[in-house]
Amino acid sequence: MGRIAAIEFAREGANLAICTSAKMKELNVVADELRALGAKVVAEKCDVADPAAVSAFVGKARGALGSIDVAINNAVYRAEDDFLETSDEKWQRNIDVNLTGPRNICRAVLPGMVERQWGRIVNFSGIAPFLGVGVAKAMAKLGIVGLTRGVAREFAAHNITANCIGPGTFDVERDAFQRDKSSIRPGQPIRRHGKPMECASLMLYLASENAGFITGQCYLVNGGMYFQ
Repeated sequence: MGRIAAIEFAREGANLAICTSAKMKELNVVADELRALGAKVVAEKCDVADPAAVSAFVGKARGALGSIDVAINNAVYRAEDDFLETSDEKWQRNIDVNLTGPRNICRAVLPGMVERQWGRIVNFSGIAPFLGVGVAKAMAKLGIVGLTRGVAREFAAHNITANCIGPGTFDVERDAFQRDKSSIRPGQPIRRHGKPMECASLMLYLASENAGFITGQCYLVNGGMYFQ
């Protein structure tokens, strides 16, 4: 989903700073795709749970690309064990990546946005907190919604918006096992999985000038699995 969104942003004329905690080979392939579209690209290994690593990554992005106008937080750690079987280490890593990670990115990019009096932040939650699916996952992803709304209120006066996207089940390589229609939840009105472009297009809109009156919202892109 990140790859598709990055390509669409590049097609719109954006330069991009992209990162991964481990999959540099895959990230560099995406970076080459973006450069072929004419974008300037910074591609780095960065654990978003590490404030020092985030500061270094954002600093390098600023040095190479100039201002950071849009920040999209879609790094994820999947904590899917049953509650009583979730180790302390997995519980903490879940918080560090899924909740502290967006906080670290926001803290790194917001000062520049305030200085320029313009910015867009798009965070990623999910369907878990609204369905109560997985205690650790639901806890962290609902926390992201709270983080988003707090940032939205505090920085609105600076022409900065913060919104959240909560995807349902999408047809992506990571979740290939879910492509079987039997994995679609009973009662979901749209009887298929989402397509990455259906989420990427929302990212593009929320990052645009046209979305300047929208902030603090959580958009559930889930085929009607849950109505908010």
